[in-house]
Amino acid sequence: MTVLAVVEHDRGEITTASLGVLTAARNLAKQMNTKFEALTIGTNADALSTTISKFGAATVHQAHNSALVDFGPEAWGESIAQVVRKVSPQVVISTGTERGHEIIAQAAARLDLPAAMNCLEFDKDFTGAEALKVVRARWGGSLLEESVLDAPIKLVTLANHIVEPSEEPAASTVSVIEVELDESVTQSFVQDRVERVAGVTLATSPVVVSGGRGVGSAEAFAPLEELAGLLNGVVGCSRAVTNNGWRNHTDQVGQTGTRIAPDIYIACGISGAIQHWVGAMASKNILAINTDAQANIVTKAGYAVIGDLHAVVPAISAEIRKRQSK
Repeated sequence: MTVLAVVEHDRGEITTASLGVLTAARNLAKQMNTKFEALTIGTNADALSTTISKFGAATVHQAHNSALVDFGPEAWGESIAQVVRKVSPQVVISTGTERGHEIIAQAAARLDLPAAMNCLEFDKDFTGAEALKVVRARWGGSLLEESVLDAPIKLVTLANHIVEPSEEPAASTVSVIEVELDESVTQSFVQDRVERVAGVTLATSPVVVSGGRGVGSAEAFAPLEELAGLLNGVVGCSRAVTNNGWRNHTDQVGQTGTRIAPDIYIACGISGAIQHWVGAMASKNILAINTDAQANIVTKAGYAVIGDLHAVVPAISAEIRKRQSK
């Protein structure tokens, strides 16, 4: 009986979401008093065994096939299914990303098993012999659902930013598993990428300064850009801003944009509709700047300044510059 973590990677680069999955899988295995193992897919991920061992995996299974040179949902799903049949884990945990959901759905269909997606909590009394009780996010995070996953092998995905990654090194062994992939699962693979400018991104920045409809125009984002620069952060926005054409969709925070988890999120002139809150709720600290004390984002924020962002934001920047000059 084991807990198996599926490691999401991009051409051998492990994703941040996978570190949370490794931690969650290790914690669940301890609770079940069983072994924690991990799975990587493709030879370009073999080197990740060193990183995975830092998180305490007893065994790192490496799925190999000459077709696994990049991400392909069907091929990865079939690879997971074959490894699951071979090692018979009690629980399989993948990332709560678009890729993580897709490959677990693919594996579940091939194994004829149910799957629970976007799990926030696992039953603290689960031992492995009974059904697994989970709490999962539904409707973009606006609803928390208590569910019971009753199957011989429990397939789940872990919602992003729910478990803080923590290392617990252990000596890991490596098991290479040659998977068989026919033409039916090798039709869809990533073929090309557009490289982004190097540096922090909206998804990874520890500081995000975001603007909403209250900013007023594309030009009025200049003070937010200045504040983000002083804090070594990036600028985000709400959907209303992208709808007005003030900023590119890649800057959007929300259910249909980017989900963030910065150390601090500074929300300027944002009402905080549920779709936006879904993307920002994992922030460790939230500072809302708004003229409306009853705005949804204000009521949910840990800190708030009730005032005109056009006066407040430049004042914050001025104070930062003053302190930095000392």
